[in-house]
Amino acid sequence: MWLKLFFLLLYLVVLFLLARLFDAVVWYDTGVFASQLVDPVTLSYQKLKTILECRGLGHSGLAEKKDVSELVEKSGELTQGELYSAIKKANEQTEAGDSSTTHFSGEMHFYELVEDTKDGIWLVQVIAQDRQALLSQSNWGKMVQKVSQFGIRTGTFNCSNDYRSCIRRGWQASTLIMSVPQTSSSKGKVMLKEYNGRRVETEHIFRWMTSHVAHRIKTLRRSQQLMEEWRPDPVHPVKMFLFARLPQPPAFFSSLSVKFTGRIEFLFVDVRHWDNHSSLAEVGVTRSPSYILKMPEGIYRYGNSTGEFMSLAAMDTFLRSVQPEVNDLFVLSLVLINLLAWMDLFITQGAAVKRFVVLIRTLGTYNSILLVSWLPVLALLQLPYLDALYGYSLKLLRYADTTTLASLVRADWTFYSSHPALFLSTYLAHGLLVDYFEKRRRGGARAPQDSSSNLEWLASLWDWYTSYLLHPIASLQPFPSDHSDWEDDPGFLFQRLAFPDLWLRPLVDVDYIKDLPTWRLASAAAAPPRDGPAAGTGGAPGTPPPSPEAAEGARPHQQPHCDWSAWPRDVLRSSECVVCLENFASEELLMGLPCGHAFHHHCIVVWLAGGRHRCPVCRWPSYKKRALAT
Repeated sequence: MWLKLFFLLLYLVVLFLLARLFDAVVWYDTGVFASQLVDPVTLSYQKLKTILECRGLGHSGLAEKKDVSELVEKSGELTQGELYSAIKKANEQTEAGDSSTTHFSGEMHFYELVEDTKDGIWLVQVIAQDRQALLSQSNWGKMVQKVSQFGIRTGTFNCSNDYRSCIRRGWQASTLIMSVPQTSSSKGKVMLKEYNGRRVETEHIFRWMTSHVAHRIKTLRRSQQLMEEWRPDPVHPVKMFLFARLPQPPAFFSSLSVKFTGRIEFLFVDVRHWDNHSSLAEVGVTRSPSYILKMPEGIYRYGNSTGEFMSLAAMDTFLRSVQPEVNDLFVLSLVLINLLAWMDLFITQGAAVKRFVVLIRTLGTYNSILLVSWLPVLALLQLPYLDALYGYSLKLLRYADTTTLASLVRADWTFYSSHPALFLSTYLAHGLLVDYFEKRRRGGARAPQDSSSNLEWLASLWDWYTSYLLHPIASLQPFPSDHSDWEDDPGFLFQRLAFPDLWLRPLVDVDYIKDLPTWRLASAAAAPPRDGPAAGTGGAPGTPPPSPEAAEGARPHQQPHCDWSAWPRDVLRSSECVVCLENFASEELLMGLPCGHAFHHHCIVVWLAGGRHRCPVCRWPSYKKRALAT
């Protein structure tokens, strides 16, 4: 476990250093950094329109390049990284088609996804019965493409599937329906708005949508309103302000207000006709536009650090880091725990089938432990007594996530998540290096299982599986791994099938008995007498020696002095056989078990042959090895 954790942390450090190397290479080739500002005047008209599309600002009435560049400047500073990201996203866009659109089957399906979830924005095209859609298939695909980059989900409701529902809702003609949460509280009421415009161009429909979403954001146009909202608010301690000379906020800013409903309050400050500019200086606003996050710990100016672009994905990553919810932490822990589990594929040595079987076992174990561990955490978060602890945790998290290092980590997260092939290739390369070093480290003491083939390992796996199912008492061995000993024979299964009475007791091959250590007990060279003048005499001089029967009857009461130098080192020293309860005598044949206990040879053979394959003293299985303490 600790080894896998070390390799995972090493991999994360490698990703961080690799991202810095990419920045250095780009700077060497182009002479610019991703965080370097770009003058919009130097860009082409097409690139400026691409930037406005990504920010969610309408530009249909702007025919001059000067007007478009001014709108870009009014919405926020442009960096090289944002320009590259916007152009890359525009080049990768293709016709969305029906694959990214939900087709509602009826009233209940529409209610569950659109009206009951209350956590997002929907655009639904309603097709009346025996009518054509308001937007053609190609125009609808463009619309889906345009709104999906702002987190707006799309769907199609065909009234032919549920005509009564369309009549009840008044959808007698083909139209467009937009749903957006009406209140700023979590799980608030959903508002359905129908498009009543005459023009069905994509730009006009998008402008209609953004104007309705912007109404959710509180707009401030007077300095007094700003001062009231700037005061500490225990209900909304974290607020996101946009100070700009725009008629309405960009679409990405409005969409984020819906995603963070109940966590962060979004406010738009229109400074086009501001009455008191000194009030802006009091709150720390020195330029327009400015994106300022106000927290109990202070203010943070968004856009001054690496990776902080004026786009939905970049600002969403930033806000999730400073004000996460439980689901965000769960997803992060799920990603890390699975990356940790996949390290088993490279650390495990041996056949390929063995690696994947161990990987599946590890994935199931780790994910099960993760789910079980989250249950008490969710229960503790519901307790009102832990509100203070939860608040202090968020405070520490905000302190950590507003540092320069945190901005670099967020930028790397955005970069690698947008390049999954690069992420997977680096993980595979790191895993192969781990596999190489593990082979070198285990080269001196490689287990026999490491060199087994796929067929051999599958045979041993089948052996363990049948032993566990068919004779569980005698096969209480761990799952096959690098350190397990598999000594059972798969032929036991056929023996059990041939003899039905063997189902009542564990089946163990008795051939292991001949491999148990045996030796003859040697007596000491000279043994001092216990009583009397000579050893072996039982009375005074002149008394006749006892008969053999009498000597045999007196044997259990005598102590022979053993020669311990001939005693096996792996067997515990003893003087009595617990099977017959008699002392060991000179020249007797003894036998030892893997647990270290010794017995008369004939006594323990009869004991084991009778099906009792456990030590009479400690109950350790007589067919299984055991490491003895020195």
